[in-house]
Amino acid sequence: MAGQNDSFDFDALPHERQLEILADISVAALDSFPLPSGCSVDLINLSENATYKVEAPDGTRWALRIHRDGYHSDVAIASEIAWLVDLRRKNVVTTPVPVPGHDGEVIQKVPHAALPRPRNVVVYEWESGSEPGVNEDLRKPFEVLGEVTARMHQHVRSWQRPTWFERLTWNFETSLGDTPHWGRWRDGMGMDAAKEKLFGETVDLIGKRLAAFGQSGDRFGLIHCDLRLANLLVDGSEVKVIDFDDCGFSWFMYDAATPVSFYEHLPEVPDLIRHWLIGYRRVIDLPQADEDEIPTFVMLRRLLLVAWIGSHSETELAQSMGVEYTAQTVDLCRKYLKDFG
Repeated sequence: MAGQNDSFDFDALPHERQLEILADISVAALDSFPLPSGCSVDLINLSENATYKVEAPDGTRWALRIHRDGYHSDVAIASEIAWLVDLRRKNVVTTPVPVPGHDGEVIQKVPHAALPRPRNVVVYEWESGSEPGVNEDLRKPFEVLGEVTARMHQHVRSWQRPTWFERLTWNFETSLGDTPHWGRWRDGMGMDAAKEKLFGETVDLIGKRLAAFGQSGDRFGLIHCDLRLANLLVDGSEVKVIDFDDCGFSWFMYDAATPVSFYEHLPEVPDLIRHWLIGYRRVIDLPQADEDEIPTFVMLRRLLLVAWIGSHSETELAQSMGVEYTAQTVDLCRKYLKDFG
């Protein structure tokens, strides 16, 4: 039995069975936290983790996250929480507030009879605001996001991280190279020989440019790594940042690319990045050489998402992007090779 458990593959289960197990865990987890009785639990989204809205009879809400098994260690999750808590405490940016369990621990382990190991569960206070949409006028929110991102970058340059701090590193090798965190770009949906050749040439150029750009301390450090629209909440004039699950060590300008995730091909993207830079430069005097390399990070992110979609084909987000997203990447690759090759 132990051997069977050790080889258990949750991702190999039928999608409906996965949802059933996660729903069971979400309900069972409520007993670990000081929440009122009679709460409803509804799935918000499922990607690396499963996130649920918990609502009390009086309308009070919380966000409950069930962490994917094996993606982050307990220490890495605690590190994520340590950073987002310090960002809020120092008024750098509004981030979610974690709710300790009955035992005082923020990370709770919740077992399920069908799983070999318990899942890590964290509950956060609910944050007001709404996710910005691609069809909205995003220029002003992007300026505010630029300021917020710059303040976050300032924070990490002076923050004394806990000695046990542990997060993934998102460099070329772990994104598009031989040890990718999110799967191989070659396994993207709808890949064929022509696209593989074109994308391969693009990857090679990205690698060369990033090697030349370097990873000095003024260009590379702890960042959010996933500031896409789904991880932002606009509340009046404020832009809040949620979901630090992918935060780790990477280039600071990678945070300029992630806000245009999944729609890098749209014509308004250069103008949105320009507004992001306006906000960023209100806080940090960004060298022109760093700005000039942002298209490389946009291309890096795009191909990383091609890989993610291919390795997460069971998710609604991957299925909604699918083959078309890979096809729309062709013109981006051609333009990048023309402009920077």
